[in-house]
Formats: sequence, C-alpha cells, structure tokens
Amino acid sequence: METPAKRQMLHRIIGAVLLLLIVGYAALLFSVNHAMHRSPAEFGRFMMKMPSAIFLIAPFETMWTRARAGHLNVGDPAPDFTLATLDKSAHVSLASLRNDKPVVLVFGSYT
Repeated sequence: METPAKRQMLHRIIGAVLLLLIVGYAALLFSVNHAMHRSPAEFGRFMMKMPSAIFLIAPFETMWTRARAGHLNVGDPAPDFTLATLDKSAHVSLASLRNDKPVVLVFGSYT
C-alpha cells in the first residue's frame, strides 16, 4: 500500500532525476556550442571524443550554422586568408592578390 509519504518521496526522486537530465543536456549543448566557436582543428579533436548519438540528441545543424555564420554582409571585402599552392611549394594570401588584379572566389564542387 502506497502512503502519501512514499508518493511524495517518489515525486522528489523523479523531480531530481529530471532536473539532473535537464542540467546535463544544457551542459552538453553549452560544451558543444563552445567547441564550435573554436578553431576547426580543436573542434575536430573535441568531436572525436563525443559519441555519435550527439547528432541525434542535439540541434547540431542549427548550432553549427550559427557558430560559423560570420559577420559579413553583401559588398563587404573578403577577410584575408592564406592557402598552400596545389604543388605545396608556396603559400598565397588573398591580400597579396587583392592589390594586383581583381580576385574571384569560387566555392563549390566541379564534379
């Protein structure tokens, strides 16, 4: 027979478990969001240690889109970056090309 005291204790236990789950989920979202705002290499090392279920329980795509959105508007100059040449013999920066001639940046796949 269930007494009011036992029922109250059961409600407290369920409440504590739910609170623990909510706090744990919030901590998980915070840590993933924080890692997304770091460099891609650091984020990759962080995600290697996470279980694959993280993609099912976290709004990963929305968080990633917001973390990597940037602050550029149409018409803003592209930020400077440096890339290796195809033969890996040298590096080319956008700033070095910008002064000589117009530069077109194309992002996408040609396959």
